[in-house]
Amino acid sequence: MRILVITPGTGSFFCGVCLRDNALVQELRRLGHRADMLPMYLPIAVDDPESVSANQPIFFGGINVYLQHKFAFFRHTPHWLDAMFDARWLLERAAQQSGMTQGPELGRMTFDMLRGEAGHLRKEVRKLVAHIRDHERPDVIFLSTILQAGVARELRRATGVPVVGFLQGEDSFLDTLAAPWSERCWDELGVRCGEMDRLVAPTRYFGDLMAGRLKLPPGKVAVVPNGMKLEVFENIVPHTGAPTIGYLARMMPGKGLGTLVDAFLLLHRRGSVPGLKLRVAGALTPPDEPFVNGIKAKVTEAGLAEHFELKGNITLEEKREFFEGLSVFSVPATYGEAFGLYVVEAMAAGVPVVQPRHASFPELIEHHDAGRLCAPNDAASLADELEAVLTDPDQARQLGANGRRAAFDHFTAETMATRLVEEVGQLA
Repeated sequence: MRILVITPGTGSFFCGVCLRDNALVQELRRLGHRADMLPMYLPIAVDDPESVSANQPIFFGGINVYLQHKFAFFRHTPHWLDAMFDARWLLERAAQQSGMTQGPELGRMTFDMLRGEAGHLRKEVRKLVAHIRDHERPDVIFLSTILQAGVARELRRATGVPVVGFLQGEDSFLDTLAAPWSERCWDELGVRCGEMDRLVAPTRYFGDLMAGRLKLPPGKVAVVPNGMKLEVFENIVPHTGAPTIGYLARMMPGKGLGTLVDAFLLLHRRGSVPGLKLRVAGALTPPDEPFVNGIKAKVTEAGLAEHFELKGNITLEEKREFFEGLSVFSVPATYGEAFGLYVVEAMAAGVPVVQPRHASFPELIEHHDAGRLCAPNDAASLADELEAVLTDPDQARQLGANGRRAAFDHFTAETMATRLVEEVGQLA
């Protein structure tokens, strides 16, 4: 089968969706399919040295999208000029300016993207459709997120093949758009998703949530858990050093880093876990720097700077070392997380997990007895559950073993790829 995955890139930091799609394409190829990944917006950044999109052209380049959205002149420029703005080095430079489009302008641009051929970005739609029709010739097209749904209508019309969209936490983004754009985007997205052949959610929680919000008919949404390449976690060495809490995700308020730091400080005040450390790693974008600087200042003011480590993006091998150095893991996201690949990574490494009792986390953790759940957005409750794991080595070992078994049984790239091919087969 010829499968095409279209993925939005971040340009400069590792993103869970990009990591998943890169692993998916690799696994589809291993299973004998012809699979490729096309980047949208910005180049794709992954921690895997085998990046399947490295030599692919970039469509809907971020600079062109901005210019065509803002200025009518650029909606009619020749392709050779557009190609200059789509140069990888230029897009990577632009990716460093993460905060240049905000507020009402972000809402307008999102709405324009969702309108596809009916909006200001129709030239970009035509370029993508022409390339896929003339060069890729797929049997099925996967859109990595339904925020790309604006291209689905024309792709289906031009190629005649099924278009499948992944649901990946779009609600939290759409709900933050300024009025009236949030409501308009939800309405347009409902129409566009209704025209797609199938939607795939990573958890039952998120599938049911989005089916309701998008007013989709029964049977439109299938559930296929995200999977990853887990080989890096094979034969991992269990941690035996100082008790250490780990966090690996984008360093932003919504991921709950502030709540985790408050729980860490509270545990030190209790004195129940002597020598406790906190290791933090993940993407740090320019808009998040003031928040992270405040976190570091809080830890330093508490006199615990020597017990706190903070790193940015880490490579695949550094990720293995990171998890080998943990006693327990937590990313206590405050919003309704659709999945949480970071939870699967911790489980695969045999590290017990403590997460909030909401969104996808009960489905991932409680069902597999891979950790403990705390009250959402509650530092004291989080501290209680972390303390319960850190002070009971037998429980910690059992939870870690349960999680590791579940990760390799249910959340591998092979399992994900196989199930997705089965779903596509039902569309024939």
